[in-house]
Amino acid sequence: MVMEDATQAIDISTPTNGLSVRVASNLSLSTSPSANLYSSPASKDSSRWQRSNTAASAAKQLKPFATEDIKILLLENVNKTGRDILAAQGYQVDFLKTSLPEDELIQRIRDVHVIGIRSKTQLTSRVLREAKNLIVIGCFCIGTNQVDFQYAAKTGIAVFNSPFSNSRSVAELVIAEIIALARQLGDRSNELHKGTWNKVSSGCWEIRGKTLGIIGYGHIGSQLSVLAEAMGMSVLFYDAVNLMALGTAKQVPTLPALLQGADFITCHVPELPETHNMIGRSEFEQMKNGSYLINASRGSVIDIPALIDAMRSGKVAGAALDVYPAEPSGNGDYFTNSLNTWAEDLRSLKNIILTPHIGGSTEEAQSAIGIEVSEALVRYVNEGATLGAVNMPEVNLRLLTMDEPNHVRVIYIHHNVPGVLRKVNEILGDHNVDKQMTDSRGDVRYHVIPTMRDRLIRQSR
Repeated sequence: MVMEDATQAIDISTPTNGLSVRVASNLSLSTSPSANLYSSPASKDSSRWQRSNTAASAAKQLKPFATEDIKILLLENVNKTGRDILAAQGYQVDFLKTSLPEDELIQRIRDVHVIGIRSKTQLTSRVLREAKNLIVIGCFCIGTNQVDFQYAAKTGIAVFNSPFSNSRSVAELVIAEIIALARQLGDRSNELHKGTWNKVSSGCWEIRGKTLGIIGYGHIGSQLSVLAEAMGMSVLFYDAVNLMALGTAKQVPTLPALLQGADFITCHVPELPETHNMIGRSEFEQMKNGSYLINASRGSVIDIPALIDAMRSGKVAGAALDVYPAEPSGNGDYFTNSLNTWAEDLRSLKNIILTPHIGGSTEEAQSAIGIEVSEALVRYVNEGATLGAVNMPEVNLRLLTMDEPNHVRVIYIHHNVPGVLRKVNEILGDHNVDKQMTDSRGDVRYHVIPTMRDRLIRQSR
């Protein structure tokens, strides 16, 4: 599903390969590369009732391709739950435990229809330009900043992620780090590993009665709020929009108000131009003396050199970082100044917890992510459902059943420019079209056209 730039109504340009020819052949339709045919979309939320109600008559699977022709490449050790779901569909699943260098990734991605990644693989426009058969990307994680999803959208490639499956794991890690920093557990453990007994209470605190400031009150921030209150903390939060507070948490109107009122500050925001170096020298000056900072969101959110200076001066009593501006592409002895120029200065600090982007790295989270993303990929490939896509309009229709043997659905992705709907209706005007569903997201429009197969075939001959 590839789109070309145009100032007027245009078709989607899809490579004419063996798969597209078989798709057309299976449906006895034109082999024009401008059409892609799928079966019925299924709603991610409300359809669980539809699926239950239609179980007796069996949901109809209209896959206009041989299942084994769908090639999937999974990188970065995607959880077995996800691999099993995809393999059960009969797809060709190629699985690697690591990410790939860009040049090798380009070679591997050229003939795949689906790619699954985590946070290390970078799907740049250069890579996606070579992915001539790619129809969908699955990010088995929360973030999608590793994908040029605007380029993906304009070339008709949907992108799915898992926005909340690892939220609990990240929230629990932050709670653990709050306690560890308050008690200087990292330093005491390192000392004892070296044989030094250093029993002290100076600068060690209970977290009960302290104030936690949460920057970003989304899936993770709100769960963290509940856990922190259960441990006796007061909670302030700052967000770009007004949100309903859970428990007795209070939203503050500005970031300075949060920085000035919190003993512990934790960041849970996306990587955006607005959040780049969101906590810098000016923000550190506004924080309480002896406060603590935690970042398990994105590495670009904290000005690390400014943090180093704030900790050396005693302004910040401790910090925990799980993400960094530059991260290694694999495990090994890579966290040095050659990766980030300040890495060795950061490692030399006292009462700092440094972890290798493991916020969501629990068995439970990875299992849930594997299921959530793989099921979204299956729905998109088999049915054309876009619910949950981060770069496409979200369009769904009810399930078809075996009681509707002559129905097909046409999926058409195009630039949101004037004239396209007119051309579509000119083509389908003489056919038995049940309904049309269309929605746009920015420059992309997603068009679903259910029709009667026998009438369409008969009038197309």
